[in-house]
Amino acid sequence: MIIVLIGYMGSGKSSIGRRLVKKLDCSLIDLDDFIEEKEQATVKEIFASKGEIYFRKKEEEYLLELLKFKEDVILSLGGGTPCFGNNMNHIIDADNTKSIYLKSSIPKLVDKLIKKKAKRPLIAHIETKQELAEFIGKHLFERAHFYSKAQYQVVTDDKSKDEITEEILELL
Repeated sequence: MIIVLIGYMGSGKSSIGRRLVKKLDCSLIDLDDFIEEKEQATVKEIFASKGEIYFRKKEEEYLLELLKFKEDVILSLGGGTPCFGNNMNHIIDADNTKSIYLKSSIPKLVDKLIKKKAKRPLIAHIETKQELAEFIGKHLFERAHFYSKAQYQVVTDDKSKDEITEEILELL
């Protein structure tokens, strides 16, 4: 089975993915890391040198490759991946795949991301919590249509990582 974790940056895709790997004894693949390995460049470098259109085409190509894996894997997507091209349809239509939207509220995302914004190029320029909340709110409004197509939704607010992990395991 391929378990696809979907959600906004800071929603816990990577940390929950690492916990699921331990419980399910499978591999974790971060799509952005996979792209960087295949392209021999960071996502930031790809955007700078070849542009977003090139990146999004490669993202779809590599997503399709990963969705054909036969072994059990947790696949953590970039926050924007489900929103481009036919990516969400590819995920829904893939055999032996479960998609899970890790849904976090704007205030919870702001609290997590404000501390880590220097490591996140998309939000590094944002100065205040209010500006960050507006930025996230706009993105979530645009992305909600795609995220909500996931097979399951798990609300992450006010839950520990262990509680979220257990909730996902119960869904599977």
